[in-house]
Amino acid sequence: MTTTTTGIVHLAERTPQLSGPEMVAALVPPPQFADATFESYRADPAYPSQQEAKDTLMAFSGLRPPEARGGFFRRAKKVPETKPGVYLDGGFGVGKTHLLASVFHAMPVRRKYFGSFIEYTALVGALGYQKTVELFRGSDLLCIDEFELDDPGDTMVMTRLLGELVSSGTRLAATSNTPPNALGEGRFAAQDFLREIHAMAASFTTLRIDGTDYRHRAVDGHAAVLSESEYDIAIADAATTALVSDDDFTTLVAHLARVHPSRYIRIIGGISTVGLRDVAPFTDQSAALRFVAFIDRVYDAQLPIRATGTSLDLVFPEEMLAGGYRKKYLRATSRLVASTLA
Repeated sequence: MTTTTTGIVHLAERTPQLSGPEMVAALVPPPQFADATFESYRADPAYPSQQEAKDTLMAFSGLRPPEARGGFFRRAKKVPETKPGVYLDGGFGVGKTHLLASVFHAMPVRRKYFGSFIEYTALVGALGYQKTVELFRGSDLLCIDEFELDDPGDTMVMTRLLGELVSSGTRLAATSNTPPNALGEGRFAAQDFLREIHAMAASFTTLRIDGTDYRHRAVDGHAAVLSESEYDIAIADAATTALVSDDDFTTLVAHLARVHPSRYIRIIGGISTVGLRDVAPFTDQSAALRFVAFIDRVYDAQLPIRATGTSLDLVFPEEMLAGGYRKKYLRATSRLVASTLA
């Protein structure tokens, strides 16, 4: 008989340990894309590039796209050269991650992995470069969501890793890191991507996907902020039926510095709601970036957030938003707003 774990815990008291193989085994699509398929991806007829990308990715995955309607003597569409890698470039909310997860599920191979760019670079940081190469060597497919170009060091490490894996037969699929409401700012990143990955560029077919955000979700709204009494009631109510967390914001942020980002997924294990008291703006960029990585895990796990203090969409000050990690912060802001409204 299984029992539901209920009550309140403090994430700042959790110090999870994970082995290299356990970290790699956790590289699968997040819950909202656990059942993503090409069939469930609805291409918008107003943007033909969506169907074209879907067809190309089906072929990349070893599937045959449905025949387009036409006359008996209709000329067959020329099949593009197959490269070991494919890169999806497009705006926020056009279904890039859905298509990436569809590739993961559809490709009939044994050793395949799906993770965000941050998850892969965190693995290298936790295990060392050579150990990471050994864990992935011989894998059939690596899916990299939101390939980031913000940090030249991380980009260089990732490019080197992918180069070693491609040379041993691994196939690659990646998506661009595009901020919500970019309004043309860095909207299409393919040229930057090809320039930054240098020698690896010839290994990738780039697919541009046009469209509008299917979620129609803006980041100009504010995250929900609760009063102390509202927060106490919300956490207590949630704790009667499930396990919830309740942490002072500053204390949790400090704790994240003592846990490697590759282990953040285990910090929230078993939690149904994340509670943050006395949220305050960041003054340290390293702390802000660790929080971004933490929020990625919370969002992927589809956990609602309840918070007091500063609205969570205002924790990244203007000087941080004006810097090189702008895309990261805008993505995190969008996810924070959505999580507090869930």
